[in-house]
Amino acid sequence: LLQVLNGLSLTIEENQTVALVGPSGCGKSTVLQLIQRMYDPDSGKVMASGNDLRNMNVRHYRNHIAVVGQEPVLFAGSIKENIRMSNPDATDAEIIEAAKAGHCHDFIKKLPDAYDTMIGERGAQLSGGQKQRIAIARALVRKPKILLLDEATSALDSASEAKVQKALDAAAAGRTTIMVSHRLSTVLNADRIVFLDKGEVVEEGTYIELIAKKGRFYQLAAENQVETEEITTPASTDKVPSKHAKIQKPKRVKSIDSIESHESSVSSVSSDGSVQEEEKEEPEYNPTTWEILKLCAPEKWLMVAGVFAAVAVGSSFPTFAILFGETYGFLESPDSDWVRGQSNIIAILFLLVGVYTGIGIFFQILIFNITGVRLTARLRVAAFETMLKQEIGWFDDPKNGVGALTARLAADAAAVQGATGTRIGALMQASATIVIGIILSMYFTWKMTLVSLISVPMVIGSVVMEGRILSVGLALVREASYKATTIATEAISNIKTVCAFCGEEGVMKRYHDAFVGGRLAARKSLRWRGSVFSFGQTAPVAGYALSLWYGGVLVADGEIHYKSVIKVSEALIFGAWMMGQALAFAPNFGAAVSAAGRVMTLLARKPRVVDTNAPCVPIDYVAKGRIEYTNVKFRYPTRREVEVLRGLSLLIPYGKRVAFVGPSGCGKSTLIQLLQRLYDPDEGIVYLDDYNIVSEMRLATLRGNIGIVSQEPVLFDRTIAENIAYGDNRRNVTIEEIVSAAKQANVHAFISALPNGYNTRIGARASQLSGGQKQRIAIARALVRNPRVLLLDEATSALDTHSEKIVQEALDRASEGRTSLIIAHRLATIQTADMIVVITKGVVAEKGTHKELIAKNGVYARLYELQCGIPEEVDEAAEEETL
Repeated sequence: LLQVLNGLSLTIEENQTVALVGPSGCGKSTVLQLIQRMYDPDSGKVMASGNDLRNMNVRHYRNHIAVVGQEPVLFAGSIKENIRMSNPDATDAEIIEAAKAGHCHDFIKKLPDAYDTMIGERGAQLSGGQKQRIAIARALVRKPKILLLDEATSALDSASEAKVQKALDAAAAGRTTIMVSHRLSTVLNADRIVFLDKGEVVEEGTYIELIAKKGRFYQLAAENQVETEEITTPASTDKVPSKHAKIQKPKRVKSIDSIESHESSVSSVSSDGSVQEEEKEEPEYNPTTWEILKLCAPEKWLMVAGVFAAVAVGSSFPTFAILFGETYGFLESPDSDWVRGQSNIIAILFLLVGVYTGIGIFFQILIFNITGVRLTARLRVAAFETMLKQEIGWFDDPKNGVGALTARLAADAAAVQGATGTRIGALMQASATIVIGIILSMYFTWKMTLVSLISVPMVIGSVVMEGRILSVGLALVREASYKATTIATEAISNIKTVCAFCGEEGVMKRYHDAFVGGRLAARKSLRWRGSVFSFGQTAPVAGYALSLWYGGVLVADGEIHYKSVIKVSEALIFGAWMMGQALAFAPNFGAAVSAAGRVMTLLARKPRVVDTNAPCVPIDYVAKGRIEYTNVKFRYPTRREVEVLRGLSLLIPYGKRVAFVGPSGCGKSTLIQLLQRLYDPDEGIVYLDDYNIVSEMRLATLRGNIGIVSQEPVLFDRTIAENIAYGDNRRNVTIEEIVSAAKQANVHAFISALPNGYNTRIGARASQLSGGQKQRIAIARALVRNPRVLLLDEATSALDTHSEKIVQEALDRASEGRTSLIIAHRLATIQTADMIVVITKGVVAEKGTHKELIAKNGVYARLYELQCGIPEEVDEAAEEETL
């Protein structure tokens, strides 16, 4: 097993700010998890205020802790509910105050519903920086005694980071703060910096002390090019000089305000005030029974055999009635020997009826269960395949959340069996019983048959009423179930966040409340259903009484023999009773029809991002990498009132490294998503090698030429080798290629040190790996494809400075001969880019090389200066004093 911490000893004083730094996987995040008591140490102990955490109430202890994680986790619900999660008693005023401190109030108040805006599962409707700032506000509203910051500002742009870092520095006052960061500018104000490596404390001290030591931290600082391009031992000053302090301008406060952008996620509508409405979803399809049965077409001959078996079983009850009546008939004979002989014959006949009934039931149940199981499996596969083909905008719709879709796969596909499987067998069996019973009864006495049939419409009528009453509550119950499943899925997927904020009771309350509406509707309908069902069960008995009474009248009048009364009453009442039992499943049949309608609606839905019918290039076309955006306008499908891109035009030559910078939410990630065709632009065209990617290139061709490393690395619960090989699903990737890609991403040494090497399973959501390790595996996964266009969305944001430098060199090598689009808030990673494009308000504000943009002294120059760290904040504070 891999040992993360190796005898680590560390003391953190009350109200002290301590920064943990070191290479990826050294144990920084593990220390924070031990402090939260997410895990207990194998040996040693963790103490708070002199008490062993194992002896403290976990919930009471965690109530004093607030966490901002490396990957911000938000939940489906409103922004206000997400912020209030850490402090259920927080007032609206306190939420707004925390949002202002987290630098998210401005963009929230411009959203259509402000703090009541629904953000989708895991904050899907927000940019990474916006989610990070809401997570910070959620931590601050708790007013904790202990504040844990695990790369809290990693996803923020420079303008936001400067203000949020200042807010976090202020929030750290009067409380114990432990931060993990790879950016040295965020730890300069720490009371103590602790350098970890291989699970041990290597050195600790203040920034000045560690620089003076010229040890491991000094090496780390020397590699951090932006913050400290010239490392000097500060003898006469308590601040570390920075090379670009020389180019700072006196108008610092105004410069920060001047580069703020009305973020695209909160942009106003287009100039003419019009808002494009999303195309309405087609209504749910209401299939006929025949259309549902056609779903079983591959098993049609099996179903025919099943129907014959069901008819055979149905005929057994009228046969039983005939034999039963004959038994009563010969019992009147005074000849005991004759009665004994007839009894033997009847007993044998009863036995034969029982045998063929058993055989019939066996085949009926077997055949209809087989068809039902096959249909369920087929529908699940087809539904899942259809889901995978849908455009990303479809998944953005709250109705298509994870919980709703998994419930649809699990429940709806299985529920269709209610209209095609054993229910059909039961209906065929009951129909055979009643039809054969009526024919036989009419043969013996038509008068008694007509009177006895009065109970049959009573039974059928009661069951129809039952189905209609029950259907009233089905929709609400189903919707409540989907909502509750979504809540449970989110909570389990993000259990660490739920535990960190003691949100278990809140989640349980949301889960409970999700069922309230459906439960009330179901309770009301079930009350009526019970009454109607009881009437349906009473009707056959009442019919039996009527049948025997009228049969007695006919016998008394000498019209029929009394054994015919027994035959007719048993045959008809058995038939009516069987029909009642079969139709008792009618509500389930109605639910099955509704489920089939939902599944068929899904299967019939055509994705809005589809392959072209007339591609101009072969499917295995290898692109050069020239990219062009021409007058692109775009709004997200679920937020049509917000215009993200406003006529953006941009030409990217092939083989160039192009970086996108700008405030969070300005449209950087949107450009990458449009290139991948996760969405299609509302107006304008995106070209790859002068080919329109929508009308002239297949999706497989387009995406086969693109490699992507996202801001939040997503890995699967498979082995590391399988995760890396996932980068190219078009072929079998050899282990040599996997190892080569891992070496390029600087992750080979870490993987080789694992007990099972590349065959190590990484667990659900890669929870056993650090953020840097996950990111590097994701980079290896992108490189194994050898793409012509490489998309890097904050690809090195989770790496420590040392790993970032090595990985950046690898990415620089990997970028040779291919086009690279880079999104980065850490400007050190893009200074060598061939072109830097600054995006604000959904358009290109300026573009050029690093030197050209610095010389322009425009938006980029100000963004660059904001990464100076402490020296700039000093100038800013000095300016504020003069204002």
